[in-house]
Amino acid sequence: MALRHAVLAALLDGEYSGYQLAKAFDIGVANFWHALPQQLYMELARLEKDGLVAGRQVIQETRPNKRLFHVTDAGRAELERFAADVSKPSFIRDDLLVKVQAADRIGTEPVIEQLEERASAAEAKIELLGNLLRQFRGDMGEEEYLRTGERVGPYLTCLRGLAFEEGHRDWCLRIANVLRERRTTRAER
Repeated sequence: MALRHAVLAALLDGEYSGYQLAKAFDIGVANFWHALPQQLYMELARLEKDGLVAGRQVIQETRPNKRLFHVTDAGRAELERFAADVSKPSFIRDDLLVKVQAADRIGTEPVIEQLEERASAAEAKIELLGNLLRQFRGDMGEEEYLRTGERVGPYLTCLRGLAFEEGHRDWCLRIANVLRERRTTRAER
């Protein structure tokens, strides 16, 4: 998937400035796509040049002027084309897994520390995503929201992010404990 498709999908909810888009990415898109603000600004410029988004200047008296972007009909058509393409299976590329694989030979303490740090970071994301899901639902229960909510796509991707972070946290804690126990067992021999 190209960044362009993630930007187009984020802009389906309305007009955003580059700054607002970066904030939207941090909150709702970061669980499945990471992009730096500079990348988003460059992608907006490319999308506008390609006619997939349109921007308009907003004059502000007390702040610098800003540009707001929205998806054009051509942008929607591009997203429809992208949605029809067969998705490739996902894969994991994570430097921490390389360290875990080598932990028996290189020492476990720094790896255990990194696993615990990742588990803590995942816990923070779990809380953030849980709050976001509650905001989406408002007063509705989850099943009701899934059946009748106004915009279910962002909710579904947030559910995937939550499941990923919960699984990641649980795995990191388990592997940290396994490595710690192995170190203790070897020291006792």
